[in-house]
Amino acid sequence: MVGTLINVATVVVGSGAGLAVGRHLSERLRGTVLSGLGLMTLVIGMRMAMETKSPLLMLASLLVGGVIGEALGLEERLQAVGRWLEARFSGGNPEGSTFVKGFVTASLVFCVGPMTILGSIQDGLTGNYTLLAIKATLDGFAALAFSASLGIGVMFAALTVLVYQGALTLGAGLFRTLLTEAMIAEMTAVGGAMILGIGLLLLDLKRVRVASFLPGLIVAPLLVALSPTVNAFLMRLGIPLTAP
Repeated sequence: MVGTLINVATVVVGSGAGLAVGRHLSERLRGTVLSGLGLMTLVIGMRMAMETKSPLLMLASLLVGGVIGEALGLEERLQAVGRWLEARFSGGNPEGSTFVKGFVTASLVFCVGPMTILGSIQDGLTGNYTLLAIKATLDGFAALAFSASLGIGVMFAALTVLVYQGALTLGAGLFRTLLTEAMIAEMTAVGGAMILGIGLLLLDLKRVRVASFLPGLIVAPLLVALSPTVNAFLMRLGIPLTAP
């Protein structure tokens, strides 16, 4: 858990620095910073999405995951947590209007990615938290940039990091046994598609219900495990699921 605790600390410190800086930025400059974050988020999401070896499998993961996520109301649940935290801690602060957006956006950005999965497993199995320490550094700078534009809600994403990464670390033995490189690659690609959705949201181009697609991160490795059987069936139809 050491790596996760370091990550939580860097998010809190980075957010605090961003809040201090953000107070001195004009609304126009905050908007420009937010647009820059949106563009960079699109770039990161695209790079992650390109990890897929099977666009059809990635599409299936997103669609099935989206259906499950909508059935479970994940978007509303995550936003409800954000609103509860806002009511509990924002204290009528004018930044409260962006509290939920900051919390949800930062939570997804900090927790969807290969370094989260691999770093947590490595920390849990061997106690080596080097990968999570690197991620923590990146998240700290990202938290600074996000909080400068989106406010204090970003800081509370540290709670999401603690719960999610902590669970992965504690269950590392099980996840290490179950997850193959191919599964992690497809999980990364599906996560990249979600990151693209966040980028569109930050740029005010499209409000994608990103949290609803979170089950896709579970569906993806399941489909990889089933892909030999499914691929054999689809090959008969002339529609290969995986690239040769």
